[in-house]
Amino acid sequence: MYANVLVEIGAKSVDREFVYYVPEELKAQIQIGIRVKVNFGKQTIEGFVLSLFENYQDNLNLKPIIDVIDTEPILNEEMLLLGKQIKETTLCSLISAYQAMLPKALKASIHTNINIKKDKYLIINQDDQTIKKYIEHCHYPKQKELLEKIKQNKELKITRIDSAIKTLIKHDLVKIIAKEAYRFQAKEDPHYHEVKLNNDQQKVVDAVKDNIDKPITYLLYGVTGSGKTEVYMEIINYVLTLNKTAIMLVPEISLTPQIVGRFVNRFHNNIAILHSGLSASERYDEYRKIKRGEVKIVIGARSAIFAPLDNLGIIIIDEEHTSTYKQDNHPRYNAKDVAILRSKYHQCPVLLGSATPSLESFAKAGNHVYKLLTLPKRANNKPLPHVNIVDMKQEVKKGHFILSQELQDQIQKRLDRHEQIILLLNRRGYSSMITCRNCGHVIKCPNCDISLTYHKTSDNLRCHYCGYTQKRPHICPECGHEETKDFGLGTERLEEEIKNKFKSRVIRMDLDTTNKKGAHEKIIEDFGNHKYDILLGTQMIAKGLDFPLVTLVGVINADTTLNIPDFRSSEKTFQLLCQVSGRAGRSDNPGEVIIQTYNPEHYSIQYAKNHDYLGFYKEEMQIRKKLGYSPYYYITLVKIYAKDYQLGFEHANKIGNYLRKNVDKTTIILGPTMAPIFKINNIYNYQCIIKYRKDQKLKQTLINLDNIYKTENKINVEIDVNPSRL
Repeated sequence: MYANVLVEIGAKSVDREFVYYVPEELKAQIQIGIRVKVNFGKQTIEGFVLSLFENYQDNLNLKPIIDVIDTEPILNEEMLLLGKQIKETTLCSLISAYQAMLPKALKASIHTNINIKKDKYLIINQDDQTIKKYIEHCHYPKQKELLEKIKQNKELKITRIDSAIKTLIKHDLVKIIAKEAYRFQAKEDPHYHEVKLNNDQQKVVDAVKDNIDKPITYLLYGVTGSGKTEVYMEIINYVLTLNKTAIMLVPEISLTPQIVGRFVNRFHNNIAILHSGLSASERYDEYRKIKRGEVKIVIGARSAIFAPLDNLGIIIIDEEHTSTYKQDNHPRYNAKDVAILRSKYHQCPVLLGSATPSLESFAKAGNHVYKLLTLPKRANNKPLPHVNIVDMKQEVKKGHFILSQELQDQIQKRLDRHEQIILLLNRRGYSSMITCRNCGHVIKCPNCDISLTYHKTSDNLRCHYCGYTQKRPHICPECGHEETKDFGLGTERLEEEIKNKFKSRVIRMDLDTTNKKGAHEKIIEDFGNHKYDILLGTQMIAKGLDFPLVTLVGVINADTTLNIPDFRSSEKTFQLLCQVSGRAGRSDNPGEVIIQTYNPEHYSIQYAKNHDYLGFYKEEMQIRKKLGYSPYYYITLVKIYAKDYQLGFEHANKIGNYLRKNVDKTTIILGPTMAPIFKINNIYNYQCIIKYRKDQKLKQTLINLDNIYKTENKINVEIDVNPSRL
């Protein structure tokens, strides 16, 4: 017997299957989809068995499979097919597609070693009569108590073995057994109670239920606070009655505690959680739950789309507009695309939900590629919050550089009424840059083409791209002048300003305060229990969170996303403002939003003020059409990386010329140009943007280009189909 094995090496030049023969002693254990150990060159590595066959012509020089690692397949039939589809659509290596599907403990990797946690239990080791007799004649209360407890519960979990247990074991009355235990335990949301769906919500549920066995993609456009989560739970509940399973994706780890809490309240322990906030061991535990069929619902971030559930009945993707559903490195898959592939395999619907759908999704709904469902009103019939725009150009003249007078007044009013406030500033750190007052020198990262961000709590300058850190210098490294100035505003400085101006309890939520395990859950739980009056943070606080006491939302600098050099910057600004506005007034008290901006007349800010998604959609679509961007054109980004500036420049031009010669005449090639951040970690970045509608030649051209650079050591070329940012 022979096997095609895909080895764990991720290099593109090794992206193919290798034939090994199966020794007689392993034939009974070998299966398609399991991991095996093989010799590859001079090293021993792991790989996946992708196929088995009996005859092979050139079998003289074949190496044997050394060992079988698994007792059952790690990759099932669907996953094997899905990996090949991802390779086909994203032009990644096949091994990277399979590895992305698995927790660390199950990846093909010779260095992986994750233990399964086991708890110890005492169980009775004799018949009832013997135990009863021992209890009657025993003079030791602790032994009696132990035996009674074990009899009552059939088993007793223990953490240590004391003298009483030792005596019972010695008399062969009890014995210790080990049972696998799961490390992660999801918590209920104490504030949640199930509600009756309104007419709009019920219509959405009924529409999906009527086609529960068809691979239809629905777009649910529902305003903030319209009760999309209740709709999701009702559909999942119906799916469970059909003995089917469900996947629910959320875009940020910060959203999982609240959503999981509600799901636990309703579905109890029928849920597994998959996201990057779990340790490798916890993730393995959750994966085993799913694989064994112990749970029917999986909730998680992007990679949870690969959860190995059988008989899928629904896939739900909440906040579908979020760019975090697209992976930035190999394999560059989009969870929405994978969801649609899985829905076809399982013949089940996909439900994409958002208050601000991506233009691409809404356009597909308009063209009947997706089916549009709507929730036009808030679930409690309360109005959307009133939004006021403050022109910071005028405020700066009055000496208000961070908080406008109006926002200060409204914050104080809420504090006096014992209500809560959310403040959004989409930039972490204390200040964006440090510059010399004398010569204007900006302190930059030595490895990247970007200024260092100042973090006051650690008195460090930090690069948010490569991780380089240095202490803040007291004199200018360029001219020796002793006076430097902070420019730009980050969440750390905003926190300091709030604490100086208001007598309040403030909590900050950004990457710096949530890098410890469980930090997201702790902050959200404490704010939900009103241990804090003000929650401030980056975009992770903008989506999906539901706090009844929040009546004021302040956006400190709405221009942060507007100034990003990306054709989607207006869309991202509109989405962020609408999403964070939706955190206000979700309960009985009316909500208010104050947006501080230096561009008060910009259309994305004006439409956000009026909660007018359709108005923004129409205007932005006109601009996209004129400029030839998505959704009117497909986009592929070719990235060229080199350690040597001149070599990178030469190859970028060669690649640009190659593309122009080998694509259709209607296809537009922009570049090569320097990438928006030209140097990261001492590697120079160039790029070509390809815009096209239909191009029969393009896919083969990109495959050929990829093959040309497979074995090139000094130049790395990466192809990103439908990138989330340029």
